[in-house]
Amino acid sequence: MDSIPLVHASLGKQELAAVEEVFASDWTAGQGPRGKALEAELARRYSVADAVALSSCAAALHLALLALKVEPGAEVIVADYTFPAPAHAARYVGATPMFADVRADTGTVDPQAVADLIGPRTAGIIAVDTVGLPADYAELRQLADRHNLFLIEDAACAIGATYQGRPAGSLAPVACLSFHGRKGITSGEGGALLAEDPAIGADVRLRSSFGIGSIFDKARVIGLPIPIFTDIGYNYKLSDISAAILQVQLGRIEELLDRRNLVAARYAELLKDEELVTVPHVPADRTHAWQSYLLTLDPGVDRAGVAADLRAQGIGCGHGTWASHLQPAYETDQTCPVSADLSQRQLAIPMHAELSVDQAERVVEALRAALRNNVSSSRRYEASSASRTKTSAAGRQASRPAREEQHE
Repeated sequence: MDSIPLVHASLGKQELAAVEEVFASDWTAGQGPRGKALEAELARRYSVADAVALSSCAAALHLALLALKVEPGAEVIVADYTFPAPAHAARYVGATPMFADVRADTGTVDPQAVADLIGPRTAGIIAVDTVGLPADYAELRQLADRHNLFLIEDAACAIGATYQGRPAGSLAPVACLSFHGRKGITSGEGGALLAEDPAIGADVRLRSSFGIGSIFDKARVIGLPIPIFTDIGYNYKLSDISAAILQVQLGRIEELLDRRNLVAARYAELLKDEELVTVPHVPADRTHAWQSYLLTLDPGVDRAGVAADLRAQGIGCGHGTWASHLQPAYETDQTCPVSADLSQRQLAIPMHAELSVDQAERVVEALRAALRNNVSSSRRYEASSASRTKTSAAGRQASRPAREEQHE
């Protein structure tokens, strides 16, 4: 039987044709005309003053903090339940990451936890759209404005998602996107920074190219312009090869998201009555990009055992994401109990735009068996009893209309 991978990029002939065009051009090194065109398209799509194409979302987070002039010794509040790129970025500039716990129902950063961490050294907040679900930006923007803090949206996983009718990537004054291989659109690697303030975009663009700015722009100047290194910058540019792929992928966002939505809806339908898992919760004011589909397992389930059973059948799965504050790199005594609990109990099952509904059904069938094989005996009895009670109640409910109909 064919394997079902956890993730799979949706790349095909259109993307290959775009790459061939770059190969045939005079600009294959660094960022050129395709990169510039991609930036213009991103700025239009997200209605921002500037967009800068970069090598990764991590690069965007790093340059954002530099552009916002975060000083060594400052504190940056970061969402805890996530790949720890936001906390890494804080460390890159000599700041201290302060880990904010998350909501138990969504896994997104809890605004009250953020409020509790604000102090005299706080410079700003990095919120995360957890595995594709936007955070609570109405409350977060109010907090940032009230305390004169910057707010960054880490929308790495959320391309295609919305919050109160607005697209993820436009929910804070600065946003960072990822085009990594498992994201909604991809060029294998890559990222972008989106800024409401053109000065932020200009600063990031300069630093992303060694501190000398765009060689492509200088190449169009008549004469012999000699670049001047105005700052210590970085090689964070996105190549024209990647930019060409992303221009195609941008045009496919809705198509690819529709496919993920179909799979997510089927998972939710098949697992709605499963006692041993909780399916993802999406508040009514937002939509999910479904970069990942995370199930929360019952405490009585052995996650490692479930994963082993699924993988033995060729079905990919993953641990979810990280409780960042527990990583040894940070050596913090902070506690984020909700994040820590989710990091132990969540399981990622296959989710990508190439996944068929039939494959999703096979995943759920295998998952149900794995859950039963890896649950404690006491919890197995409780789940069985609850299931029998629910079935009995449903039967009584179903029979009542029939009896009533007989009396009419």
